[in-house]
Amino acid sequence: MGPDPAVAAVRLAVRRVLDRLPQDKTVLAACSGGADSLALAGALAFEAPRAERSAGGVTIDHGLQDGSDERADAVVRTMADLGLDPAGSIAVTVDGPGGPENAARDARYKALDEAAQRLGAAAVLLGHTQDDQAETVLLGLARGSGARSLSGMPSEFTRQGVLYIRPLLDLDRATTRRACKAMGLEPWDDPHNVDPSYARVRVRHQALPALEKALGPGVAEALARTARMLRDDADALDDLAARSYAELEEPGEDGYRVGLRVAGLEELPRAVRTRVLRMAAVKAGSPPGTLAAVHVDAVDRLVTAWHGQRHVDLPGGLRAVRRYGKLLFGPA
Repeated sequence: MGPDPAVAAVRLAVRRVLDRLPQDKTVLAACSGGADSLALAGALAFEAPRAERSAGGVTIDHGLQDGSDERADAVVRTMADLGLDPAGSIAVTVDGPGGPENAARDARYKALDEAAQRLGAAAVLLGHTQDDQAETVLLGLARGSGARSLSGMPSEFTRQGVLYIRPLLDLDRATTRRACKAMGLEPWDDPHNVDPSYARVRVRHQALPALEKALGPGVAEALARTARMLRDDADALDDLAARSYAELEEPGEDGYRVGLRVAGLEELPRAVRTRVLRMAAVKAGSPPGTLAAVHVDAVDRLVTAWHGQRHVDLPGGLRAVRRYGKLLFGPA
């Protein structure tokens, strides 16, 4: 008799990832102790030795709740019992811009970067599921952030030289919970995951159920499928924008860091042009997380609706100004 179908699905997703990673390097699972990452850790612990490779696990102690260190220790023991080696926890300080969610995310990824670099890991596996993807798309839709935001989370990405992979994006949260139960694993439910002060929690427990009730089942799957299609489109537009940026970039002047040739910008389709403008603003030092569509639209009007306006203020204490046939980006 084969494994439970949910267990088989999670293991298959992990096996497909392992098959394409370098054999001589360890693979790490980032595990919070929740059902998604715990099912991922269990599947990795099962598949890695069968692929004759090493695998470890790491949990991050954000220190945001009483007893978080004890919870992290319990997760480490579970990972070690599964057979993941090394298995450890990293305590981080959550203190940064963008609110507690962004600060926690930044601290978490920095710790994972350092752990993967120290161990020479081939990749870090993340436990995000189809439901997480659907929530991300709805949050992006509410912000009005454009196709890139609506394309959700990528199945893999690299930062600081570390490859991150999300093997479970095609599986729903119910599957990971069933997999944990079948593997005899007891997930921990983070109280923050039911705290309605967080927008993602409201999407999870209010918005998505309301959509399912109004439109029928399958909304999360449809949103995730939409994200995949939009990501293909966004990737193609970003590639065109990168080439256009390289062709239009000019030296900055009068203390401005980045310049773009206006004549060439006017000829670009808006979808490409606005991406070029965003690239220039970010290169000049504007924080990507706070540089919103409203800022880029205002800069775009310096190209398409120019009537002598002075400048556009941008996040990070920067401004964009039109001068000498160029758009210039730099400190205010």
